[in-house]
Amino acid sequence: MKNWKWTLPVGLLAIVAIALWFEPAFADKLSDAIAKAPVGAEPGQIPADPNAVKGFLGIPGSPVVNPILAFCWAVWVGWIFSTVGAFGGVMSGVGHMSVFGFGSYAGSFKKTAPELGKVITDSIKASNQFLVGLSAAISSFNYLKMKRLVLPLAITLGLGSLIGAWLAQELSAGKLDFKSYQGYFGLFVLLLGCWLFYETTPAGQSKKQTAKKAAQAFEAAAKKIKCGESVDASCDGLHITQFTLSKCAFTFYGVPFQFNPLIPFLGGIVISAVAAFLGVGGGFLLVPFLTSVTQLPMYLAAGTSALAVLVSMVTSIITLLSKGTPIEWHFIGLEMLGIAVGSFVGPMTSKYFSDVWLKRLFIVLSAYVGIGYLLAGFFNFKLPGI
Repeated sequence: MKNWKWTLPVGLLAIVAIALWFEPAFADKLSDAIAKAPVGAEPGQIPADPNAVKGFLGIPGSPVVNPILAFCWAVWVGWIFSTVGAFGGVMSGVGHMSVFGFGSYAGSFKKTAPELGKVITDSIKASNQFLVGLSAAISSFNYLKMKRLVLPLAITLGLGSLIGAWLAQELSAGKLDFKSYQGYFGLFVLLLGCWLFYETTPAGQSKKQTAKKAAQAFEAAAKKIKCGESVDASCDGLHITQFTLSKCAFTFYGVPFQFNPLIPFLGGIVISAVAAFLGVGGGFLLVPFLTSVTQLPMYLAAGTSALAVLVSMVTSIITLLSKGTPIEWHFIGLEMLGIAVGSFVGPMTSKYFSDVWLKRLFIVLSAYVGIGYLLAGFFNFKLPGI
């Protein structure tokens, strides 16, 4: 546990070293794609003016983002991910695709320069993953200190994520145009929202008695501490009672849980493969998996999901970089500062929101984002903000 303080700096240094190693490939792949794009003043063309403003990825005529907006949006992304253990990648995608305009720009090259459109799409995916990866690292560290991270469960999920993330990027990198990516992105998020809505119904809630009991115990303990009352140390936080290849058992504020490690391992493979394909963290699939299959309350699902997402993100990023995916380093660096701020605040504020409120927030975001990107990607119809 003591080595956890080195996780973030060592991980970031490793990614930077890999990025520098593959930097020539970034330039070659992007410059080759730009050279094949038609020159002109219409959408899907590269401006002929040598003095044209260079925006995203240094491409002449590409979107230029207000740095204050980029920082503030990143703070929001860090907060939402570190609070519920999910939706960081989805919100990163919303920012990069819609708020900053990278999505419509990439889509404009579908017919004129499809190779450039695919390179930009891969860059958007990698940019999402850099933000989520940093937020996951910070959140994992904070939740571990607060005894709200089920480490054996996160490790088994992470091992599965390692396989799934690598496999998905190997098969999809450089092969997906932006419109298809946007449509699939929306479809998965919408399905997620439908599932979460089901979980709030009486039928769904009837299967959540253990998670509900644990959430109530945590909320009651938080209220006692806030009022200055003492809490039984034996029921304070998370305690692992058994861990074998076939069974892991633990208690959270006195409520017992157990699971078979093989189930989250297999779940991690499937979930991280889908998440890597979409260019997001996977928390939006991991959290429902944890709250449904392992019956965790949201207070535990957030931290446990974060560590599994971290493993998946590092794997996906390294795989994309190895394939020459270009990265806008100055822009990403600014966003990561915002991510750090939001990620430190999230775990400290999550205890002030009820388990039900967090899930409802999740549902509303899933429904709007899912429908919006599904319509935009497959039917070319845009909702406000999408």
